[in-house]
Amino acid sequence: MAREVMLHRFTRSYGQPIQMTDTLSKTIGSETPGSKTPGSKSPGSKTQVSKKSRFGHPVYRFETIDTTMKEAAARAENGEPEGTLIVADQQTSGRGRLGRAWVSEPAVGLYFSLVLRPPAAAARSSVLTLALGLGVARGIGEACGVQCDIRWPNDVLLNDKKCCGILVESVAESGSLRYAIAGIGINVNQAAMPPELADIATSLRMETGCEYLRETVLEAVLKHCERYYEMFIERGAQPVVEAFSRTSSYVRGKTVVVELGDSRIYGTTAGLDPSGVLLLKREDGSIEAILAGSVRPWTKSGEEGL
Repeated sequence: MAREVMLHRFTRSYGQPIQMTDTLSKTIGSETPGSKTPGSKSPGSKTQVSKKSRFGHPVYRFETIDTTMKEAAARAENGEPEGTLIVADQQTSGRGRLGRAWVSEPAVGLYFSLVLRPPAAAARSSVLTLALGLGVARGIGEACGVQCDIRWPNDVLLNDKKCCGILVESVAESGSLRYAIAGIGINVNQAAMPPELADIATSLRMETGCEYLRETVLEAVLKHCERYYEMFIERGAQPVVEAFSRTSSYVRGKTVVVELGDSRIYGTTAGLDPSGVLLLKREDGSIEAILAGSVRPWTKSGEEGL
């Protein structure tokens, strides 16, 4: 069978100062035999999260890895079950949407990927990104006492700056998904962003003045991601699209520019269609469906936010 690969390049008093490296590896569960060598990704230590969750069974932890998505995809091809979780303390080649790099500073962020095997048609898999965005936003809110915004399709924002990115890569055969890999990166305890990202990115610590137990954030995010994932599986795209529309300030009435390659499209967001595609009202009144691209706020004076 021909295989199609689809890329969806599409808080306050809660904080506690902690030693992040020790906490991340110890609080999620007791480790089973397996070596974990500093500076190496192989073979990784295998652990379990709470038995109440489908996500995180099993967990493979790495101190350093090139990208958790690559590792998760390899394990999915080898038959690892849905819910398999790859977590790294540092990535050397972290990836974001549209081929961009994701800065993965050690010991301060959450960098993880999930193996998903949804019984959904491949054409609907873009809704997975919306569901996961909702889960991350709710999970961060629960763990840190903040309210996140979501910029379509997958940027989680705090105070209009990006604190989390989500990338979903799907592998399909004959119109049905074989599996999807959801890669999630959350800026948790970074004290500052690199100069080139300072205007557009932030961390939970930077916005709240508190450091957080990364494991607490991870477990809350997994819980809510599973909640919205099950909503998608059991009830279809509609409730996910509706929930995303209620949560995101970018879905309707936001003046934006959409960048895709060398092209730019300007307009005002006009909601989502039933499959989660963003609708953009152009200046001539026409409605254009945005299937992919980088959405940024824009003012008619020509200023663009990143």
